[in-house]
Amino acid sequence: MEGLLKYNPILLALFATLFTWGVTAMGAAMVFFFKTIDKGILNSMLGFAAGVMIAASFWSLLKPAIEMAEANNKAGWLPAVIGFLSGGAFLLLIDKILPHLHMGLPASKAEGIKTSWQRSILLILAITLHNIPEGLAVGVAFGALATSADVQTISGAVALAVGIGLQNFPEGAAVSIPLRREGFSRLKGFWYGQLSGIVEPIAGIVGAYMVATITTLLPYALAFAAGAMIFVVIEELIPESQREFKTDFSTIGAMLGFSTMMFLDVALG
Repeated sequence: MEGLLKYNPILLALFATLFTWGVTAMGAAMVFFFKTIDKGILNSMLGFAAGVMIAASFWSLLKPAIEMAEANNKAGWLPAVIGFLSGGAFLLLIDKILPHLHMGLPASKAEGIKTSWQRSILLILAITLHNIPEGLAVGVAFGALATSADVQTISGAVALAVGIGLQNFPEGAAVSIPLRREGFSRLKGFWYGQLSGIVEPIAGIVGAYMVATITTLLPYALAFAAGAMIFVVIEELIPESQREFKTDFSTIGAMLGFSTMMFLDVALG
């Protein structure tokens, strides 16, 4: 890990988010092998993603934000609360503006500004929306190296990137395979599935640049990313994984996802 410390934090954030995007593409490639996906498997995949994001929000983002503030003789709860609520408010605003459709719902249930866009495009935008905080979280974690360039910081950032990457694999499949059912070819399903993750490198660079240039923002930025991810979990992942039968699958998946991310963060961080 120490060898990574010599690289620019923004460059590391770019490489890390390209990795998470690549794993999304690997998941999307499952459309070449499957035309449909069992509801129980889909529920467990969504649950796993939710579990990873919940664990990452605390272990990789909120906890470090509190510790950084306290290390500077400031109230640890202040940046955590302000940043967390700001992240949720940011995603709520985008949720109200960007047209999108959650999986399993008819086109009449589309959210955001009313549009005549096709149902498939709205589905893609829904996944794209929730990839923003994931890329932002990884970017902020690596951007923290501008303030604290030590093995613990880089290990925590790497653990977060690996965790986000792991849950991106089922997410990619959860986009591309349903698009196949919507009438898309396998190639188009794959293309749009991986395309939903392209926002992660963009958000990652933005997050890393902001905290690297304005270091006082770091605790707030970490908590902001956590709030944005929790918003996605509560607004999208959990309801979708519990919408139909076999809800135990999503619960077990969430427990496994949380445990996996907690292990990565504690073991590597």
